[in-house]
Amino acid sequence: MTFRRILRLLLFSEPLSFVNILVVDDEPDLSWLIRQKFRKRIRSKEILFSFAGDGIEALACLEADPTIDIVVTDINMPRMDGLTLLDRLGDWSHPLKVVIVSAYGDMSNIRTAMNRGAFDFITKPIDFSDLEVTIEKTHRELETHRRAEALERRVMTLERELDVARKIQTSSLPTTFPPFPDRSDFDLHAVMRPAREVGGDFYDFFLLDERRLGFVLGDVSGKGLPAALFMANTRTLLRATALQGMSPEACLRRVNRVLHEERVKGMFVTLVYGILDTRTGEVVYCNAGHNLPFLLRRDGDVEMLPRARSLAVCLLSDFDFPAHALRLSPDDTLFLYTDGVPEAADARRDQFEDERLHECLRAANGAGPEAVIQQVLDAVAAFADGAPQADDITMLALRYRA
Repeated sequence: MTFRRILRLLLFSEPLSFVNILVVDDEPDLSWLIRQKFRKRIRSKEILFSFAGDGIEALACLEADPTIDIVVTDINMPRMDGLTLLDRLGDWSHPLKVVIVSAYGDMSNIRTAMNRGAFDFITKPIDFSDLEVTIEKTHRELETHRRAEALERRVMTLERELDVARKIQTSSLPTTFPPFPDRSDFDLHAVMRPAREVGGDFYDFFLLDERRLGFVLGDVSGKGLPAALFMANTRTLLRATALQGMSPEACLRRVNRVLHEERVKGMFVTLVYGILDTRTGEVVYCNAGHNLPFLLRRDGDVEMLPRARSLAVCLLSDFDFPAHALRLSPDDTLFLYTDGVPEAADARRDQFEDERLHECLRAANGAGPEAVIQQVLDAVAAFADGAPQADDITMLALRYRA
């Protein structure tokens, strides 16, 4: 269901509540006639009427009863006329709709009243069927306005909650770089740019022991708050499992089993989890259905790692994720990313694609991890040329220093 459809249902489909009407007129018989005309609806408590003889009495009634919705007022009255009352109601603390009553030949005053904010008018002698239709129309307009205000308050509350969720999500990811300032055997940098307030991409890194560095980058299916919650659960579970020191394939097997038991239908996560041996440069990793990482060699060559035949996490309850190995030479950089990079689009919906990413990494080769990521971000932004970001963009660059 689209947001526009939801908004229309919220604004127009709910039944109207009872309406509280103040009638302001100095004709003594009018109150009796109105009570007779609307007696059934008054008895069923669909409509509540109160009456005032002029504008001063009307203001007193409004002060005493702030639940009054509609004011039906004559223009010509003693002490305070309808136009003066209308002016006084312009700064009223709660929303009111005013219907003006005047003789058909008094169009000048009717036009003045409409220009001063009256919602509608009826003419004398009063046609009570016309009055009933006008009340219904005025009440519906008032209810629509109130529901719109309530919806706006709900949206503002949701925006505040999403902002809090965004801050929580951002603070949950490591953002201090360099993360291990006392280590000179590797360098890394990572960034996550959600397409919405919160996203489904994530990255993480942690020392398993003195010589082994674990690193992961992943992408949860879907976007927004559900993806963010699933992301947080996946990242926490993977880190806790990985810190037990098991191999990447054993780690993903266990994480997959647990997530599948608690899965939400249709949700899964693609990721790359690897372990770098900082003494030898050997990397053992599993690619669970994720974009293929790039390897930036110190000699200037840039290559995409071989395609791994593997499923995403949480698709099957029992799956063996194959492990792969490679050896980094000093100053080689491993570059991980989510599909928000190659699938970034411009206004014509042309995509950035792997080829442009490959060329961008070739141009950035030799720079440090932070500079590599920044050059990719700049290239994607230049390509999109102001087109809105449709998917989360996340990158991690790991440089082996030996």
